[in-house]
Amino acid sequence: MDCSYALESSGSLLHLLIQAALLVSPWQYFLGISVVFLIFLSNFMEFHVFSDMMRGFKGDRVKLTFNLASEMANGLLWKCHHLHGRYTATPWLASPHLQTAFLHFFGRPPIFEYKRQMFSLGDGGTVALDWLMSDDVSRNGFNLNQAISKDDIAPIVVVIPGLTSDSSSAYIKHLVYTFAKQGWNVVVSNHRGLGGVSMTSDCFYNAGWTEDLRKVISHVHHEFPKAPLFAVGTSIGANILVKYLGEEGEDTPIVGAASICSPWDLVVCDRFINRRLVQKFYDRILTIGLVGYAQLHQPILSRLADWECIAKSRSVRDFDNHVTCLVGKFETVDTYYRRCSSVNYIGNVSVPLLCISALDDPVCTMEAIPWDECRANKNIVLATTTHGGHLAYFEGLTAKSVWWVGAVEEFLCALHSSPFKHKQKKNVVPCSALESLVDKGPYVNILEDGMVAAVANSSTNNDFMEAASENNQLVQDPIAEKNNGDSNNKVGGETRSSAELVQEVSESSSEKPEHHANTMDRNDVMGPIKRSINQLSRNNRKSMWVLVYIAIVTTWPLVGSALIILARKKLRNVIPASWFER
Repeated sequence: MDCSYALESSGSLLHLLIQAALLVSPWQYFLGISVVFLIFLSNFMEFHVFSDMMRGFKGDRVKLTFNLASEMANGLLWKCHHLHGRYTATPWLASPHLQTAFLHFFGRPPIFEYKRQMFSLGDGGTVALDWLMSDDVSRNGFNLNQAISKDDIAPIVVVIPGLTSDSSSAYIKHLVYTFAKQGWNVVVSNHRGLGGVSMTSDCFYNAGWTEDLRKVISHVHHEFPKAPLFAVGTSIGANILVKYLGEEGEDTPIVGAASICSPWDLVVCDRFINRRLVQKFYDRILTIGLVGYAQLHQPILSRLADWECIAKSRSVRDFDNHVTCLVGKFETVDTYYRRCSSVNYIGNVSVPLLCISALDDPVCTMEAIPWDECRANKNIVLATTTHGGHLAYFEGLTAKSVWWVGAVEEFLCALHSSPFKHKQKKNVVPCSALESLVDKGPYVNILEDGMVAAVANSSTNNDFMEAASENNQLVQDPIAEKNNGDSNNKVGGETRSSAELVQEVSESSSEKPEHHANTMDRNDVMGPIKRSINQLSRNNRKSMWVLVYIAIVTTWPLVGSALIILARKKLRNVIPASWFER
């Protein structure tokens, strides 16, 4: 009875719901479905036009992270209005995905032509250097024969593009044209195999490949030594640039740099790009670009890796597993990501560096941004914005300008006219003079007592001798010591080699007995080595006593107990037993 009543009640309830649903008009259903779809699309595409509208399209302030004790940051940032202001995205591009897609498909780059220079690398590889001179922009023309003079003092900017980008990319053209209008000369260093250039060696670039950039910067600095040299890296190019700056430290000709939308930590970005559906879409797009790059150089890559696996790659991680790890000799993909992440090199950056990242970057997540590391380094200024997408940052109603380009131009121009520019220092490796004499001298003499000594070498350079003298002069020239520090080593302003001095002394002492001359030569060679050993012994004497003290203190509980037991056994027959009972 109860069951039948329940069935009748549920049937009547369902019938009432259907009748109520039929009373709603179709346009109301369409309106409701549209609202739900817009909410879903807004969350999926991360639209922020409504929040911008609530703030009156004023945008969010740029957040600056830097060391408060940094003289460079305090002296430059007040001149940079872009960094102290706000970034307001184009209203009809109020989404990081719309911004990034618009940059890729449209971008609205300025129209100009490069001058191409083919640069050959030591391993047989070839890199295309695309130049845009300031004269080409000021004259509104293109002169193929126009070249930069070696004595030109106009600043030069080296640009490193992203993963599969080259000098023809829209954001690269925005950057290049802006600096050329300011009177700077710009060169884009295309990655191997990009820019319409074939691969000419069995090596290709990756996210941490800094050798090509090192050679290009050295070449440009050598060709134009009087021109201040700056560098700007974007996306993967930013990771390469920061890694290069960390590897070089003080020993780089770069006087200032900028890193735009760097991935920082490749492991974190790899996890992020495979987390959500929209990020997987970007992963797929990047993979298509990498596979297309591989198809351009199939004859070479098919010899180095399994081509079928390359063609079937469905993610960046798959491509790195099948290609990058094999060619770059990395054990695993994570090993490659960890070794090539620029976050490991931030602490050693010695060049004024501006880093710009967007918190809504759909490719390089904010989780990888090294806030504390950037704050600890006095040479780094980190600027983060709430919006901007990946390398997009379009602003204005017409979306003709890119915000980060103006910010970088403003920062580097302020740095160029300031005393905070980096100055290259020679990278002198500290080592003892004894070790250096053996390593630097090509002639080695093994004496009867087993000691190894370097005999006179005329090719010893002056820089090394100065470095040896700075190390407290552990080893001095035997001839100079014989002359009691007299400045006889220099004649006519030129340094005389030790071989010439040895020859002069031997000629002056030719009247002495032969065995005495041999003894003097032996003492001259062995003297510096013995003095070095004696000084090292004196320096280590205190540390040896400290080690002995530590050894006694740490082992005394065991050794002392053993000695007491042994003493009791030996002295039991001599000392009365009542003493031991006490």
